[in-house]
Amino acid sequence: MFERYALRLRFAILAGLVPGILLGLAGYAVGGDAHPKVAFLLKTMQEERYVLDRREFTEVAEKLGAQVLFASAGNDEERQIQEVEEVLQEGAQVIVLQPVNTGTAGALVAMANAKGVRVIGYDSMLTNGPLDGMVMQDSWEVGRLQSEALVAWLKRKYGRVAGNLVLIMGQPGDSNAQAMSSGVWEMLAKNPDVKLLAARSHIAWSPDAARETAESLLRKYRDHIDAFICNNSGLAFGVIQALRDEGLADATKVFVAGADADLRNIRLVAEGVQSLEVWKPIKPLAEKAAEVAVAVAVHPDEPVAKLMPGASLRSNGRVDVPTIVTPVIPVTKETIDSTVIAGGLFTREQIFGKSR
Repeated sequence: MFERYALRLRFAILAGLVPGILLGLAGYAVGGDAHPKVAFLLKTMQEERYVLDRREFTEVAEKLGAQVLFASAGNDEERQIQEVEEVLQEGAQVIVLQPVNTGTAGALVAMANAKGVRVIGYDSMLTNGPLDGMVMQDSWEVGRLQSEALVAWLKRKYGRVAGNLVLIMGQPGDSNAQAMSSGVWEMLAKNPDVKLLAARSHIAWSPDAARETAESLLRKYRDHIDAFICNNSGLAFGVIQALRDEGLADATKVFVAGADADLRNIRLVAEGVQSLEVWKPIKPLAEKAAEVAVAVAVHPDEPVAKLMPGASLRSNGRVDVPTIVTPVIPVTKETIDSTVIAGGLFTREQIFGKSR
């Protein structure tokens, strides 16, 4: 199964990038703006993955002739509002937006649209508001993969699918956190002997807050918790710090799953401390977002859907948004070589040290 995901990733990168580049180059041929200004606004740089988001997006956009206006809001909604206002004043022709608050970011899109600037959502889809297009990872699959791994773990440990689970979620109300968690709810509906002890959200996706949540719940349930499923790597890392204090940071004792494949978490997987990471490859996500943004900038009068070949329509509660979804890949101790190393995310030395 894991080899299938690795192959799917390679094909996605190869198949996804080339048509988009050709589409972008076609824009120059018809006389579009040869040097469009594209804004790339991330909600945070808190997790290590965001260095890669910025680099990959900028490299592709600049290769296609665009000037990139970059900002990160530090998970501060007010700051992101200011950043949108600033890039509009600087003449951004397209904004690629990862919203801090997916429930209110429609107002930012409306602000941009009023000035004739279209907005492409990135990674987290805003809800119940206008949005011109969307490029995101398969967040729904993240929770399904985490849940499948938990079911297999429980069968190995107990001979049946039964145990106590805690769901560690990200920002309250965040659509991405909800999408990733949906697979867990589906698993629980099919496996009534898995008891959900708690489902907690964490402001700003804080690892420290996740650690405090885990500490509190471990005390409350006297360490009788079999599993923690976490929406991202940072949250999983926080949980593992709490488990260390109880002598439970061991994948044979407590199942922990995260997502994003931060290096420190992949090392924990390799060490047998963390059970699973879901790798959400940044390269196809950021590259595709850059291609779409430049294409929209150089074809200002074309419908966005026409500039996003392969997109499907997904409702955000208010509008059907042309959406491109990129793949995610499960990583276990046994599949590190065939996934994150084979895919070029990390080297063997980075994960295992120089001795291996």
